[in-house]
Amino acid sequence: MQNVDEIRQERQKWFNWKNIKPLYDAVEKVKQIKTDDLNIELGDYVKVGSKDNLNDTDHEILLDAKKSLIPWRKGPFDLFDSKLETEWRSDKKYNLIRPHFNLKDKIVADVGCNNGYYMFRMLEDKPKILKGFDPSPFFNLQFDLVNHFVKSDIKFELLGVEHLEIYEHKFDFIFMLGVLYHRADPIGTLKSLNRALNKNGEIIIDTFMIDGEEEVALTPHSRYSKMPNIYFVPTIPALKNWLNRAGFIDIEVIATTTTDSEEQRVTPWTFEQSLDDYLDSEDKTKTVEGYPAPKRVYIKAKKKN
Repeated sequence: MQNVDEIRQERQKWFNWKNIKPLYDAVEKVKQIKTDDLNIELGDYVKVGSKDNLNDTDHEILLDAKKSLIPWRKGPFDLFDSKLETEWRSDKKYNLIRPHFNLKDKIVADVGCNNGYYMFRMLEDKPKILKGFDPSPFFNLQFDLVNHFVKSDIKFELLGVEHLEIYEHKFDFIFMLGVLYHRADPIGTLKSLNRALNKNGEIIIDTFMIDGEEEVALTPHSRYSKMPNIYFVPTIPALKNWLNRAGFIDIEVIATTTTDSEEQRVTPWTFEQSLDDYLDSEDKTKTVEGYPAPKRVYIKAKKKN
């Protein structure tokens, strides 16, 4: 089995892929922009600086890099008084779960961290260590662009949930938001989270759900809401069973929500299609494939020691 350093070295080569290298170069130009003592606000918008902190040339370099990194999925951000409206209003999700955790002085992981929006928000909690896991050089570059100005100690790892068990250390708290339905083995994935936790460690996850009291899961034929990589959409009782089998206790349903076009939408910084295009035009309670429209369940649980 490879160790983490070997995997890191291999994945650094991903930035030389022909579709990634121009984006990498654009972000490297941004990293040449010199800024000191910027005002940082970690509210619904992760806000950095003001317009007069940059000269015209720097603004142009930053704009070119942001455009090269379209689509921006998670956010929103406000960089030097220029709002970057992302496909997801991720602040809604974060504000929903925020009352349910305390990260102060804890070792924290965000698995499937995308561009790091949630981690930037977590900085106000003053965790001891904050690491993001996402095997996407594209999202890594989005993170690098923002973090050049935020100047945080967050570490972005080009690793996936499958690497948690061989990672250098364990975690006190793990977030896995919007990932479980992308995994062909959801119980195995939850077991990986469990093994990556310290004693008394906790998780918060969210995933698609279907209504029902039976312990069952929808298995989409090929696509769900136009997404090809959705494997299982459970009822809440089924999800609780998965968590139990993976070694979790004190399973708490924080909330259930129905995704709407205020939370997920098309903007100039995103794909040309979003939620409204994924739902049945005649019946918004169904996806275009005829499945129940996306609902999410948010769960908090603790490692069984």
